[in-house]
Parts: sequence; C-alpha cells; structure tokens
Amino acid sequence: MAKTSHPGRHHDRRKDPSEFAETTLSVDRVTRVVKGGRRMRFRAIVVVGDRKGRVGLGTGKANEVQVAVKKATRHARKNMVKVPLKGGTLFHDVDVKFKAARIRLIPACEGTGIIAGGAVRVILEHAGVRDVLSKRFGTANKLVNAQAVMHALHILRSSSAGVSKQESAPSKV
Repeated sequence: MAKTSHPGRHHDRRKDPSEFAETTLSVDRVTRVVKGGRRMRFRAIVVVGDRKGRVGLGTGKANEVQVAVKKATRHARKNMVKVPLKGGTLFHDVDVKFKAARIRLIPACEGTGIIAGGAVRVILEHAGVRDVLSKRFGTANKLVNAQAVMHALHILRSSSAGVSKQESAPSKV
C-alpha cells in the first residue's frame, strides 16, 4: 500500500537560525517524595528575546535536563511580552511587588548601561533595554525575581498610551 502525501503536515526538521536569543537562567533538580522513595526531576528556567522589545520567560520540568530546557523554551516563546522602549531605555519608573519579590526599574540616560544583576539583567538584555537602573528587594529566588521583572515589563506603557482617569491627579475647580 502506497503512502499518501499530506502537504504541510511534516515540517522541515532542520534547525533554522532563530531570530530569538535564548538563555537558560537555571536548571534545578527538584525532588518529590513518594511511598517508594524520592523521585527526581529537573526544572529549567529559560529567557527568550529578540533584543528589539520582545521577551518571554518559560519554565519546564522533565526527567531529563534537555527535555526540560526544550519545554521551557517553548513556554517562553508562547509567553512573549512587548516592551515599549524609548531609545534603549524605559518610558517611566515602575515598582512591582510579586509574591516575595519587589523590583524597581528606573529609566537611565544613554551610556549608563544595565545596572542590574542576576535574572533581572538577563531579561532586560533580551528585551533590548540598554540603559536602566534597577533595585531588587525581598527574595533572591531566581524564578520569583524573573516573574516579577516580567510583570513589571508587562505593565509598562509607552508615552502614546494615555494616563487613565483613575491614575491622574484630581483637578481642583
């Protein structure tokens, strides 16, 4: 019996040069205790970005490291955020509390660079931010800090987006 061809069903499996830069933030061994002993798996945290204003964060768990990283990369590509940039920096300050982490991002003048460390620096670099000041309060947990930065970038607005009535100062008549 002859095979029928289905156009478009199978992709070309060659790896094309991706437009996104990928960085693995961490790979941790996590353990679950069951009746028969301990079950070990790996958790990967991956940042994906095009360095032009789009960035994503993903996590993946699997029994093998490579599979966990692949799952995390797929998750990061699905959860991309568009970051409004103004000449390599942010439009305004943003202060975000997420779980136990508090992150403050402050726009900086050109030539300052990224004054940040750890997960904050990696995410901002992949987003295409060149000049920013940051301060991290609370936890040192990479995953929670990364999620806090993504939340901060998600709530950023460009100058073209107007200030809502609730956020503007009340005018006195």
